[in-house]
Amino acid sequence: MSEIEGIAPEVLPSGPGCVDCDAVGGWWVHLRRCAECGHVGCCDSSPAQHATAHAMTTGHPIVQSYEPGEDWFWNYRTEQAFAGPDLAEPRHRPVDQPSPGPRDRVPSDWRNHIH
Repeated sequence: MSEIEGIAPEVLPSGPGCVDCDAVGGWWVHLRRCAECGHVGCCDSSPAQHATAHAMTTGHPIVQSYEPGEDWFWNYRTEQAFAGPDLAEPRHRPVDQPSPGPRDRVPSDWRNHIH
C-alpha cells in the first residue's frame, strides 16, 4: 500500500483510553486513534468529543477506530471512511475494558449524556 498523508503506521497509540478524559476523570463511549501521532481520543458520541477536538486543533485529519474488531479509518477533511494500512500494535483498547468506559467512571444514566 502506498503512503497516505496523515498516517504514520509506526507511531504507537497514546494509551488504552482517551488521554484527555483520563486527565480529568471523564469517560467515553468509543475510542478513536489519531493515525498521525497516536493520540487516543473519545468519539463524537462521547460527552467531550476529544478525537475531533484533537483533529481540529492539530490539523491531523485521520483517525482509526480504536475498538476491538474495527479497523476503519475516517478522514475529517473529506468526511469519508476508508480502509488503510495496519497501524502499530496495539490496534484497539483492551478487550476487558468495557464500552462505554472506563467502568468506574461511567455514570448510571450515561445514555442521557451522549451526543
